[in-house]
Amino acid sequence: MFVKIPTKITLTEFLELSESKPIQEYVDGYIFQKPMPKGKHSTIQTFLTTAINQRGIPEKKCCAFSELRCTFGTRSIVPDISVISWQNIPKDPQEEIDNNIEIAPNWIIEILSLQQSSIRVIDNILFALNYGTEIAWLIDPQEKIIIVFLPNQQPQIKQNNDLLPVLSWLSDWQLSTQDIFNYLSFFSY
Repeated sequence: MFVKIPTKITLTEFLELSESKPIQEYVDGYIFQKPMPKGKHSTIQTFLTTAINQRGIPEKKCCAFSELRCTFGTRSIVPDISVISWQNIPKDPQEEIDNNIEIAPNWIIEILSLQQSSIRVIDNILFALNYGTEIAWLIDPQEKIIIVFLPNQQPQIKQNNDLLPVLSWLSDWQLSTQDIFNYLSFFSY
């Protein structure tokens, strides 16, 4: 569950705070604490981030980041997985990735934790879509469904062997809902 911290502050004040565990997000003047990931959440996050990077990095198409703070518009959120196209990855003067990511990721993947508010997560996804995010997934490990969000479209529920849409530059990659949930039994590979 997201825990709302009652004091209202500005985005600038929030960004001056030290990072904390569990992670905090800034939404509409308030700080919300994200729940700590548990087994299913962490497993999907780890394996999916790796799978995306195995496809995206060698050809310099994109990079997937776990729990990367992204500040854009009036929010500072930390998606479970943020995928940024290669040309959009912010760089500092040394040509290294910048510490401050001030863009909406091209692709956001959120993994619902036990007792986490899906409404709060969906609100962040819809906000990001309005700021240029091209695709978002909300993965529910308990129900074994994935809700796909695309700009200006109704959300789609994917389950079983339904194919999942991915970013256009990864369109040669076929990934099903079942592929994602198979990560949960990785020890039987």
